[in-house]
Amino acid sequence: MEKEILIIGSGIAGLFCALKLAEKNHKIILVTKEKITETATHYAQGGIAGVAGGEDSFEAHINDTLKSGDGLCHADVVETIIREAPAQIRELVDLGVGFTKDHGNFHLTREGGHSYSRIYHHKDVTGREIQRALTEKVKKHPHIQILEDHMAIDLIVSHNQCVGCYVLDIHGEKVKTICSYATILATGGAGKVYLYTSNPDIATGDGIAIAARRGALIKNMEFFQFHPTCLFHNKAKSFLISEAVRGEGGILKLADGSTFMGKYHPQKSLAPRDIVARAIDFEMKKRGDECVYLDISFKPKNFIKKRFPTIYEKLLNFNIDMTQEPIPVVPAAHYCCGGIHTNLNAQTSIVGLYAIGETAHTGLHGANRLASNSLMEAVVMAHRAFQNVDVELQELKTSNIDSVADWDEGKATDSDEMVLVSHMWDEIRRFMWNYVGIVRSDKRLQRALHRINLIQEEINQYYWNFRVNKDLLELRNIAVVSKLIIESALGRRESRGLHYNLDCPKQVKDPEDTIVTLK
Repeated sequence: MEKEILIIGSGIAGLFCALKLAEKNHKIILVTKEKITETATHYAQGGIAGVAGGEDSFEAHINDTLKSGDGLCHADVVETIIREAPAQIRELVDLGVGFTKDHGNFHLTREGGHSYSRIYHHKDVTGREIQRALTEKVKKHPHIQILEDHMAIDLIVSHNQCVGCYVLDIHGEKVKTICSYATILATGGAGKVYLYTSNPDIATGDGIAIAARRGALIKNMEFFQFHPTCLFHNKAKSFLISEAVRGEGGILKLADGSTFMGKYHPQKSLAPRDIVARAIDFEMKKRGDECVYLDISFKPKNFIKKRFPTIYEKLLNFNIDMTQEPIPVVPAAHYCCGGIHTNLNAQTSIVGLYAIGETAHTGLHGANRLASNSLMEAVVMAHRAFQNVDVELQELKTSNIDSVADWDEGKATDSDEMVLVSHMWDEIRRFMWNYVGIVRSDKRLQRALHRINLIQEEINQYYWNFRVNKDLLELRNIAVVSKLIIESALGRRESRGLHYNLDCPKQVKDPEDTIVTLK
């Protein structure tokens, strides 16, 4: 199967890039692991950051981002992406995204770490609205072929040039060989590496893992952002309480009703996420509490219901009325600030391979992502990937994709021991949470490294003996990503941003990115 361009992933980055390339008459095949709308984008509540004028400025947004990134942002990348963001947000509006307006103007909100209100949103379901608008356009475009329920297995690389990917047809239970002159990874994050996460089940780090297995440079995987406020309820799974609740005045409290964030940061409940998550983690462990509380009930009831309609209704399902009582919350793995190293054209260290969105590391986020900068980065880098692929495609077409070999399963048979897969999956997520979570130590990290090395040996033996399936491929990928996170954390001999090591509590003078390759 051959197309000019292969895009893996159907969130905001993949869809936005696909539409731009298709408008230039390029033939695209879009591969997505589940249905096209089952993405992290779909579940994003907060919004997309972009300077809209008034008292706000590019300089202010740049400064907020650099401050949040704690000395590891790439200044040129930060300036470029922030200055180009407004144009791409306007394109989203032109594509039919209905950002919330107030008296005819876009209603901009504020989130933690931002000095001004600059977050475009659609009520409290921004991602769902973006996903809806882009999906409608993509499905109608004649130059885009969509393969739902298809999962990337491994990239096909020849002489350091990516010429396609082996892809599992999940329901057909067969492997397809898809050849392409340019391959764009837009597979999202890796929150399922951890036991508790705000991410959907698809977030198993697939793009990072398949790129790492082919030798691509991976950067800063130790910086995994834990969202401070995931709903704490025994019947709730991965339900995020948007940072916008704090942006609109919500206050973090302990079980006795007292506040605590003033001890940790002058911005109190609006402090950057890493500081808030560590503060909550410390207070919970100190007191033995299972959660803390986020209280916005002192605001007018009509305001809360209008500003947060989805969160309000969802909480009612769990007998929690946020207009009358505080919301029980805990931190959960939320966003991977590291990823596949790219330049400002979204090019990786492998020719013909691009990465955009959460799966990529551009240098924008540094040691800690500023809220709502992720969707902003996704659209700007999708645009930049489009521009580069459009120009470079003729040169990439000189590669010989006719000689690519089809998938060979050898003597593999159907598995009769899937219990091993589920057991290893559970073990990885538990020790990652306990040893490589919000607060780390050398001893915990060494234990985690020892365990992941043993588990990877078991996975590799299992992988080559049995036919591939989705569960096995996801297990294989979270194991790779876990090892990359552990090795990156061991390599950073300081505490900075999202990485806090009890044995290295201070910062080094001149920090550098952590670069890892899969051994």
